[in-house]
Amino acid sequence: MSKGLKRYGEEVNGLLLLNKPSGITSNKALQIVRKLLNAKKAGHTGSLDPSATGMLPLCFGQATKVCKYLLNSDKSYIVEATLGVATDTGDREGKEISNLPIPNKSREEWKEIVQSFIGKSAQIPPMHSALKINGKRLYELARNGEKIERKPRPIEIYSINLLEISLPKLIFRVRCSKGTYIRTLVEDIAKKADTVAHTSELHRESVGDFKSENMIKMCTIKSLAEQDMDNIREQLLPADTALSGMPKLIINSNEAAKFCAGQEIKDYFNKKNGLTRVYKAGQIFIGIGEVTTKGLLSPRRIFIT
Repeated sequence: MSKGLKRYGEEVNGLLLLNKPSGITSNKALQIVRKLLNAKKAGHTGSLDPSATGMLPLCFGQATKVCKYLLNSDKSYIVEATLGVATDTGDREGKEISNLPIPNKSREEWKEIVQSFIGKSAQIPPMHSALKINGKRLYELARNGEKIERKPRPIEIYSINLLEISLPKLIFRVRCSKGTYIRTLVEDIAKKADTVAHTSELHRESVGDFKSENMIKMCTIKSLAEQDMDNIREQLLPADTALSGMPKLIINSNEAAKFCAGQEIKDYFNKKNGLTRVYKAGQIFIGIGEVTTKGLLSPRRIFIT
């Protein structure tokens, strides 16, 4: 969740799936929408680069408690790679640092190269990234001309579909695990084809189970705000929509009172171990619990109802 932002006035609860425009940071986008909603508490998950567009889940009020669970979600992108030119940042915002000829390959050959990255691998984070090492973000070090050793991190590419070849451009759709750097993937694809490349366009289509058709453009949000603030608030999704991948557990009123008081509940041996969405009678979402191997339901995050 974003930190250090000014607090506004009202208790506003829910999620909004912003279609972030290009040319704005994720934090700036959050602040704009937060002000329009006059929300007291807000955060976002899964920062997008300023030049990137697409899904940026914004969380308000009680929904900020699900931020970390969205961070762990799989994501999908449409990527435009420009072959033959490498930049110091790996995207179009950077300075050109090298260029190489683009090999003459058939569509099938390009498809084979791209799809060879499907599966589990280890990826080295780029210097121009928000990852912290020894308390400092890598992009801050990079701006000062520093370059430090980064350890490879495990990632998984679930699918890559080559959509278009119009050299020097390659356009593909990729679905991947958390922690995957698309700029690094583009550079690795180019390296395998004996050339260089940078990410010239990046659009995030989905985060977890949230799909692109549920996104709202910034201009639409502003238009709704001009009419009536309640129009924007009607677009907010309940917090538990971010947790649809978790099993659902309904407990009775007495158990719900204990759960909301932070107490463990016994006799859940017949339930699958692990995190679960917890509801009290009437389908009211009250939090995230964990069923342990000892048959206990332990509160992990409690939501005020």
